[in-house]
Amino acid sequence: MVKVIASQIRKGNVVELDDKLHVVLSAENFHPGKGTPTTQIDMRRIADGTKVSVRYKTTEQVERAFIDERPYTYLYEDEQGFAFMNMESYEQISVPKDVVGDQAAYLAENMECHVGVYNDVPVSIELPARVVLEVVETEPAMKGQTATSSYKPAVLSNGVRTNVPPFVTTGTRIVVMTADGSYVERAKD
Repeated sequence: MVKVIASQIRKGNVVELDDKLHVVLSAENFHPGKGTPTTQIDMRRIADGTKVSVRYKTTEQVERAFIDERPYTYLYEDEQGFAFMNMESYEQISVPKDVVGDQAAYLAENMECHVGVYNDVPVSIELPARVVLEVVETEPAMKGQTATSSYKPAVLSNGVRTNVPPFVTTGTRIVVMTADGSYVERAKD
């Protein structure tokens, strides 16, 4: 454990609060025009999964635990969670569904992810920033519509809904951000 100031805490970090370990789900810094800057941290207790929200002054000290983060390859999903394998040691771990959360929609077989482990317990997961998916449903482009900033709704092969430019049609493979599902570009394959 090491003490760091609250404004340095990021998503995926593990912190100690009330002698219990918590994994950070989100950390946001607020700098009001008047008053003291604060950091709002949303966390999940590792022991039982309880969610906690705490606000600190940005200069307050927080106990941070360091986790072992390694590359793992995604294998499959079962009742216990998501199975990953370390490609160096061939050791398999099961990451609980609440650790993966909404990112589960972007998991694909053989995808390399970084899994954070603390005392042999998976506490965080980081997917690649971008993935290639196919558009399975979208509206046809309207005549006269320009490609400036008009977007249309689309459903991707993983079931996620996003907005795409008018030139994208059903069957087109596109690159999307795993953080928010936003369109980046047409896939180059």
